[in-house]
Amino acid sequence: MGDGKEKKDEQAAPGRLRTYTGGWGRLMTVLLCLWTGFQIYSAVFGRMSAVTLRAVHCIFLLSFTFLLYPARKGEMKCRKMPPVFDLVLAALTAGAFGYLMLRYPQVAQNGGRLQPFELAIAAVGLVLAFEAARRAAGNLAALALLFLGYNFFGAWLPGALGHNGFTLKRVLSTQFWGTQGLLGTGAGVSATYIFLFVVFGAFLKQSGFSRLISDLSLTLVGRTPGGPAKVAVLASALMGMINGSAVANVATTGTITIPLMREAGYKKEFAGAVEAVASTGGQFCPPIMGAVGFVMAEFLNISYTKVMLAAVVPAFLYYLGLLFAVHFEARRLGLAGVTENIPKAAEVLRRQGHLLLPLAVLIGLMLAGYTPLYAAVFGILSTVAASWLRKETRMTGRQIVDACVEGAKGALSVGVCCVIIGVIIGTVTLTSLGLNIGYLILELAEKGGIYLTGLLVMVLSTVLGMGVPGVAAYVIVQAVAVPVLIRVGVPALSAHLFCLIYACLSNITPPVAMSSYVASGIAGSDQTKTALWSVRLGLIGFLIPFFFLNNPVLLLGADPSATLPETLWAAATAAVGTAALTAGLEGWLDGPCRWPVRLLLLLVAPLMLWPGQLTDLLGMLLLGAAWLLQRRSAHRIK
Repeated sequence: MGDGKEKKDEQAAPGRLRTYTGGWGRLMTVLLCLWTGFQIYSAVFGRMSAVTLRAVHCIFLLSFTFLLYPARKGEMKCRKMPPVFDLVLAALTAGAFGYLMLRYPQVAQNGGRLQPFELAIAAVGLVLAFEAARRAAGNLAALALLFLGYNFFGAWLPGALGHNGFTLKRVLSTQFWGTQGLLGTGAGVSATYIFLFVVFGAFLKQSGFSRLISDLSLTLVGRTPGGPAKVAVLASALMGMINGSAVANVATTGTITIPLMREAGYKKEFAGAVEAVASTGGQFCPPIMGAVGFVMAEFLNISYTKVMLAAVVPAFLYYLGLLFAVHFEARRLGLAGVTENIPKAAEVLRRQGHLLLPLAVLIGLMLAGYTPLYAAVFGILSTVAASWLRKETRMTGRQIVDACVEGAKGALSVGVCCVIIGVIIGTVTLTSLGLNIGYLILELAEKGGIYLTGLLVMVLSTVLGMGVPGVAAYVIVQAVAVPVLIRVGVPALSAHLFCLIYACLSNITPPVAMSSYVASGIAGSDQTKTALWSVRLGLIGFLIPFFFLNNPVLLLGADPSATLPETLWAAATAAVGTAALTAGLEGWLDGPCRWPVRLLLLLVAPLMLWPGQLTDLLGMLLLGAAWLLQRRSAHRIK
């Protein structure tokens, strides 16, 4: 494997973090648990201001990043104590953001006037954020640095991308002391939804929930052709929607599912791609949607329930296409399902079914109108309580501590990404870059209408989301792309879901397909081939948003004029189109397909995906023709 591959794998590997022995190891455990406790307390009982909460969160977040993430490749990871330089960086972080927290009310009252000393603190805080991002976020740090530079060199750019230029004082004031920079929306998302749901996922893992999901998936689809791959799809979808990070999900569940698929007979590139695609879709899969649905609900000022319902059909079609792909591939390769050690569903539910209680509590509280933060905290508490219902699953004090530590560590990379995108959003706001890009896209798409605009926004969303966790990618993309779509007539909810799906799919889109690269490292496969397989397996995800862009009948509850039967019929015909698309790509229907049949199936797909009686009728006729041609061809072969 090449150096580039090793570098990308290392970025996402859990073993990338330092470990400490002796006194420092115990101290880090205590501090990480303290951070987790603070975040839980602030979510339920905290009365501090948003800026104070975000500043305290940044102190913990950046300090732990310096202490746990190595400064350079090849550094010894098992240590007795941190390097002195990193201790200094952690102390500077506490000083800079602590000073901001104490002085912010006075600065806000005097109209944002800053002393030279306070500008120096802003510069230090900005440098610290970039150093943390360099260690934990990789490519995103370079992108943020490019945006920061745009505040200055943008004055020399011609046309719509240029601006009048800004002084260093104005930039530092916006990026550090303002609420559109480091302490903006990204930090707010990290300090609330992301942290709590990552911790919730860690508690579920420690309670044995992951094993329950694997066992249930095995009972449902394990015996069918290609059973291990279908188990991987279901398990990765369920875990991915909770932890909210496709890369982290691949790095954890992939170590189990990818070897299973390899043993079953799938090629290594295919196995890696299945895991990458399944983990990526979890970020927009209800009911939890990797916490991004809560952020979207706040942006749209609507209930989370409405966002969750709207995402049901796109997520269903995405995973239906992936399940069909692994099924057809298994049939094509002649692979059988698992025949040994298949647990009985009743026995699994009897022994482990109580571990589903936390999900029921979480969803029930949200549907009852409680805030996602309140629901997440009670989800964590109910996880511990549910585990105690049976002796075999009872969480010990050590496991609770491990869950707190694992959750806090798991939140570092995504949290740093969310903080550093504040630089991007601050730049977009200060320079009006978002409006300028919007006008540029509108000008280019003026003659092409809504779908050419959607195509340009798709490219923009995918590029801005590359190498960035789903929530962070969505926050970046919505600031630039959503206003453009709304301006050309796309409903607000459709516009946000459009950008979310493509921002998430950037995880499997070359050249920065991080989920595919991590899966490739586990599978021992070629990076490029795995990424291309990922795009092929996830192709339905790239197509679906265009079908609800101007016709939101596919989004449950999003179109007031659409009745429930109309929406269900549209979803059913779209499911047929998804199956046809997958069959055409895989070259398998009820047997090998010749090219005429494959072409007919590929024509059926868009007709059935598009909601409408005429397109449904044409699609059914073409599907019938494809089926008759396939049967005739099969009869000739016999």
